[in-house]
This record gives sequence, structure tokens and C-alpha cells, in this order.
Amino acid sequence: MAVRLGYENVYRYAEGLQDWKEMGLPTESGQISLAQPSGIGAPGSALFQSGLLLTLVGVFFGGLALNLTPCVYPLIPITVSYFGARGTDKAGLLAVHSLFFLLGLAVTNSTLGVVAALTGGLLGSVLQHPAVLIAIATILVGLALSFFGLWELRLPGFLTQAASRSYGGYGGSLFMGLTLGVVAAPCIGPFLIGLLTYVASTGNPYLGFMLFFTLSLGLGIPLATLAFFSGKLDRLPRSGEWMIWVRKLLGWVLVAMAAYFIKPLFSSHLAGIILLSAVILAAGVHLGFIDRTTGTFRVFGWLKKGIGIALILFATYQIISIVSIGAGVAWQPYSEQLLKKATSVEKPVIIDFYADWCAPCRELEQITFHDPEIVNLAKNDFVMIKVDLTRKGDSINEHLLRQYDVRGVPTVVFLDKEGKELSQLRVLSYVSPSDFLNRMATIPGAGS
Repeated sequence: MAVRLGYENVYRYAEGLQDWKEMGLPTESGQISLAQPSGIGAPGSALFQSGLLLTLVGVFFGGLALNLTPCVYPLIPITVSYFGARGTDKAGLLAVHSLFFLLGLAVTNSTLGVVAALTGGLLGSVLQHPAVLIAIATILVGLALSFFGLWELRLPGFLTQAASRSYGGYGGSLFMGLTLGVVAAPCIGPFLIGLLTYVASTGNPYLGFMLFFTLSLGLGIPLATLAFFSGKLDRLPRSGEWMIWVRKLLGWVLVAMAAYFIKPLFSSHLAGIILLSAVILAAGVHLGFIDRTTGTFRVFGWLKKGIGIALILFATYQIISIVSIGAGVAWQPYSEQLLKKATSVEKPVIIDFYADWCAPCRELEQITFHDPEIVNLAKNDFVMIKVDLTRKGDSINEHLLRQYDVRGVPTVVFLDKEGKELSQLRVLSYVSPSDFLNRMATIPGAGS
């Protein structure tokens, strides 16, 4: 599924279609063939282009990892025993009980995701303010400290008691799934809150549903599957310190989410990527080498070091890749005063409409806007402005979309010295450095 936002070869993933419609902008949607390219930088599908599939896979594995925390892992024998006590040896009936359990878990988490998205969407431009982003990042780091063992999230006793009650029949299996999150809240609560915060910032209920439904599958499928193999439970690793290491791993996930939230505070998009890479590097060093947690099975030590080394190598590769491309164009945030100043000093203006989820935008940023000739010409002869459309709700951005008739991203607008657009130069997809440089050179006064 691809969505064309007004211009040829300008794609945004289908998940963002509702956002664009709410801004009153024209859209077209339709099926595309995976055998044909769907635009520069896309591997054949808008879903893959946006990274949504990778995000869902990551959330699913996050759900799997939650099963290995100290609060959930001991529940595995209890859950399996519960299914075994249903008094049936028929695999079909046992499967129905498992499905009701998964349904209960999915209903709880998916509802939380949708509500968080709808509530977060009401915040609108509030989520654009630096103070709010810093506050969110601080909360996420605080939740991460819970996973690191510095404090523990506790629920009121009456909630835990209510969730621990036993009910019979399929309704009992459903109720067990509904309340699993309450019983395991001390371990999974910080991770859920962190994910809820991210979903709230997007204001997208569809994304909220997909992420939390996927999380439920990751958390619930192992429990439901083990119900069919209750005789194999003695082969599971014993509870021990290794589960503390899993909690620390999830803690670093929350720290990475905090870094993601403060990324917009950096003037350079690449600086934000370096920050994320630094967090991953620190996580690899801590989890693989500094942490002294021991396991009850031999493979744990090798597994711990292997994951640490993998994180270090990935982060190092990212940092080296970014540093090697050198300095990029120095962008400034949009303001009316900046445009007036450009007109007064008779400098042409380039406005880049950008979003993090846009693959061609990232390609422009990392290749074209880091070309030395473009960087030099932009510094001396142009006023460079970037409009970040990653998050919706900013009234100024919505005004600019209409003012410049922006129907998709990337869109790069060229204004002459008098502030009038040179529409024939407008960029609507990825262009090479030489192509972009030629457009800059055609503007009167540039490069003189």
C-alpha cells in the first residue's frame, strides 16, 4: 500500500494518511507492485521505506524479552499449570483457552495504545516545545533507572489481589490475559509507560494499536505455546541473576527512547543520530563487559558478551559513517524574521520540508546536503531553512504547508532575493548533489 501526496514519486507510508487528510491536503492511495520501484530510496514498499516493519519486529522482540524479567518469568509455570487445570486433554480446547488468554492480553495493551495516541494527539504543538521533550526524556530515564534496580514500581495491593483471582472457563482464560499486565507491572510497567509515551507523541491511534498488539503477541505467544508443552518446563533455565541482566537490557531501550525524544533539540539531524549511537555504544560496553551478572546456564556468559560486542560494533559503524561524511548544511528553523532578514540582505532562500520517517529526506540530508560544494555555496550565498514535519500539530507548520502548497515530503522550495518562489526549481524527491548544485547556481546572485 502506498500513498501519493499530490506529487509524482513523493510517498509517505499509509500509516500517516489520516494525519495528512486532517490537514485538508489532497491524497491518493492505491496498490503498488513490489516488483516495481515506489520511489527513490524505497525497497519496493512504503511499509519497508518507513521502517514500520522494523519497528514492529523490534517491539515483538521486546515483548519476548519481557518474558525473561523477574516478574514475568516465574509466572510461566503458574500460567501453564492454569491451562493444564482446565481439565481437558484435547489440544483443540486447550488452543481455544490459549487464544482467549492472548485476546485478553491484546485487548488490554491495544486499548492502552489507542487511548495514549488519542490523548497525545490532543497535545498538538505542546510536544514540540523543548521543555516538554526534555521532561519526557527525563521521565524515560527515570523509568530506565527502575530497570537498573535503583527503584521499583509498585502497584496498590488491591489491584494485585484483584488481578490474582482465579476464574473458570474461557472467561477465566480471558481474564488472566487481561490482568497479566497488572501482576507483572513492577517489571513491564516502565517499558509499557515508555512505549505509551512514544505513541502519545505521535498522536496516531493506528500506530498505537499496531505497536501494542504486536507487543502483546511477543509477551503472550511464549506463555500460550508453553501451555502445550507443560512436560518440558523442567528444561527451562532456572530463575536467577540472569533475569536482572534482561531488565538492564530493557532499561537501555528506555534510555535510547529518551535520546530519540531529545533528537529534535539538535540543529543537525546527524547530531541526533550520533547521540543514539553513543547510547547504543554505552549499552554494549555496560551489558557486555561492565555488568557482573551471572547466569544459571553456561551459555549466558557468551550470550552476554556477544550481544555487547554486537551493540558496540553497530554503534561504532554508525558513528564512523556519520563522521566520515563531514559537516553538512547549517540549517535554521523557520521564522518570519529570518525571511525578512534574507530579503533585506538580498539573499535567496532554500526551505527544506523534512520528516524523520521520509527515506528520500534522509538520503538528501546524508548525501546531497553534505556535498562540500553545496555546503560552501549555502554558507556564503543562501539562507537555509528547515521545516520538520515529523510530528503533527504545529500550527506554523500547517500554515507553511498551505502557503507553499506542499503536498508531500521531501519538498525543497527555492526563493529568489525578493522572496518569490522559483517553482521550476522545486525538488520533490531525492536528487544528486550535482543536480541540486545546478539548481542553486541558476538563481541570480548565487555563486557570484
